[in-house]
Amino acid sequence: MSAENRSFPVATSRRDFLKRSVAGVAALASISVARGAHAAGEETIRIGMIGCGGRCSGAAAQSMKAGPYVKLVAMNDIFESRLQAARNNLKKQSPEQVAVDDDHCFVGFDGYKKVIDSVDIVLIACASKFHPMYSEAAIEAGKHVFVEKPHAIDPVGVRRVEKIAKVAEQKGLSLLSGLQSRYHRGWQETVQRIHDGAIGNVVAMQSMFLRGPYQIVGRNPDYSETEYQFSNWYHFRWLSGDDVPQSLVHNVDRMSWIMKGEMPQRAFGLAGRSSSFGEVYGDMFDHHTVVYDYPSGARLYALCRTQAGCYNNSADIIMGTKGTCYLGQSRIEGETNWRYEGPQNNPYDDEQKALIEAVRDNKPINSGSYMATSTMIGVLGQITCYTGKETTWDEAHQADLQYGPAPEESSFQTPPPVLPDATGNYPLPLPGITKLF
Repeated sequence: MSAENRSFPVATSRRDFLKRSVAGVAALASISVARGAHAAGEETIRIGMIGCGGRCSGAAAQSMKAGPYVKLVAMNDIFESRLQAARNNLKKQSPEQVAVDDDHCFVGFDGYKKVIDSVDIVLIACASKFHPMYSEAAIEAGKHVFVEKPHAIDPVGVRRVEKIAKVAEQKGLSLLSGLQSRYHRGWQETVQRIHDGAIGNVVAMQSMFLRGPYQIVGRNPDYSETEYQFSNWYHFRWLSGDDVPQSLVHNVDRMSWIMKGEMPQRAFGLAGRSSSFGEVYGDMFDHHTVVYDYPSGARLYALCRTQAGCYNNSADIIMGTKGTCYLGQSRIEGETNWRYEGPQNNPYDDEQKALIEAVRDNKPINSGSYMATSTMIGVLGQITCYTGKETTWDEAHQADLQYGPAPEESSFQTPPPVLPDATGNYPLPLPGITKLF
């Protein structure tokens, strides 16, 4: 496992998870910058993209649905072909709102700075390793931020996100998480009923994200090894964090919501690779099972898998002392029998609409109360799967663990932290042998 330990400030206990160093926060908050906050009543809100893949393109399209006054004016990606493809596709969808001229197409690892300088709202969805760094840069510059999950891939990144959330709050800036489940109307009412006691005390939760392999990218013979790994970044853990924080984070976020933010005190996991072999699958596992133990006595059994030709399911089942909730169906059975029959919505659209309205009305929204927590739950699960050891929340959260080089030190010139063997496969963590901290 390529992991590099560095000296970063760490929290001293689980109770300190959402607290910050006063000195560190003050240093960031004192930076004199133009906030970029959009005054209510103005007719144009400028958005910019950092990352031009499908998820950031989707976020931009959803933002523009909020109203004709939302204009896409700047884009950045490390691959020019991807940037141009995204610009062309978005222009076809919203020709009057995509106003990205050639001078505002920024290619390269420094292009994010130019996007931040050009816009009111920064949309961040790229190789997840960079999410904390780009969010921090945008908040420091006084810009509102949407950042896709996972918000970090390791404990060092999570602690950075904690600080970012606090600074955004102090500056009066919106910071929106890509964990869009909380904008699903049916789930909002279902979770509220659980909080009101409809299933009694939560005893156990089963969460699954079982699906085929995520998008795989074949090797371009013109690319260096590092360029190839960036082009296929999802499948390299130093760039994506692997599938627990990358995908299962949606499920654990919903369970954290149901648990009113209670954090698991420990976890153990079982994981490996059994069928997804070859260079396109990088150095990630293709199946994970994580068991989380909560102080209240509840257990979360969380599973994810990325194998072709297998059973798929993305359901969450919550079992309580008085009944069972089938969250995907917004249904409760037991002493209370109920099913949501209200209006349906697209939570992706509604979270972007909420961000636009927050900026227009100068009423910032901040997802910091759950974005760092849910990301850390995913990171904890991934750590225990890699090591095969039971791991406590405090051990994981306080660890000076960072996958590969720091994001500021990562570029196409970075020596790749992992290389393929003679068969074309990349080495994997070995549970029971791999040590991370």
